[in-house]
Amino acid sequence: MSEAIISVRGLRKSYGEVEAVRGVDFEIQPGEVFGLLGPNGAGKTSTVEILEGLRPRTGGDVSVLGFDPDKQKEQLKDRIGVCLQATNLPDKMRVHEALELFASFYTRNVNPNELLRRLQLQEKHDAYYTTLSGGQKQRLALALALLNDPVLLFLDEPTTGLDPQVRAEIHLLLEELRNEKRTILLTTHYIEEAERLCDRVAIIDQGKIIALDTPRNLQQQSKAASSIVVTCNRVIPKDHPQWPETLSTQTDASGRTLTVVSRRPAATLVELIKWIDQQELELVDVSLKQPTLEDVFIEMTGRRLRD
Repeated sequence: MSEAIISVRGLRKSYGEVEAVRGVDFEIQPGEVFGLLGPNGAGKTSTVEILEGLRPRTGGDVSVLGFDPDKQKEQLKDRIGVCLQATNLPDKMRVHEALELFASFYTRNVNPNELLRRLQLQEKHDAYYTTLSGGQKQRLALALALLNDPVLLFLDEPTTGLDPQVRAEIHLLLEELRNEKRTILLTTHYIEEAERLCDRVAIIDQGKIIALDTPRNLQQQSKAASSIVVTCNRVIPKDHPQWPETLSTQTDASGRTLTVVSRRPAATLVELIKWIDQQELELVDVSLKQPTLEDVFIEMTGRRLRD
């Protein structure tokens, strides 16, 4: 495995007597999209701000791109891109002026006009910041984060408050960045966003990481079972067998739709389809609902992500 882009060991952060981060450990590998999930007050913002060099740590060892964020802030900030949940610029600042200002902060830059084109902002080159929509402001924030061609991006809830269409556009951009092998640390309140974009996620609660794995592996750790729903062209016989790992079966009022709850849905589904074929039934529809990261999150923390 390549040398970690981010390495965190025993990270602690206290505010007076309040210990917000209590011994956090994790690593992020090159090209990885790493999600940090946690309810409000869990410690994720403090953790990210320490990694960005915005906040000093109380204890522990931290390395970001080989730099210590406490001691080598300037070198680090020249190499990373940061997109905050809310970026506010002067109302009368034009889009191109914002790019020129931020470009002056770095020792290297990419073509700003190419960034505007990529983020569908080329027509807003001379527009005042105050005239931009919420989605355009967030795309501009991403452009500012990409100006120095960073190898590491910090994205703090980049789609919060955006409408579904704009959120989908941002997701496509993030997938492009992922395909470019950029390393991304993402915080989000949207479970489906983490499931879609992240290679691994860490669930943080009360200042500690309580789970860290791929979204799929975390889902498989859920105590919740999967539901298989099949609909046939005519009434399904009630005297069906007990399929492997089945916990319960239920037929709807029409008798044509059967819901099977199973701990091993793949094995159950194979046997279920065989039986339907043996009964000379025609399968009209089939769906599988598996535990989500939201289910795992609630089981582990007792709270929903947005609480």
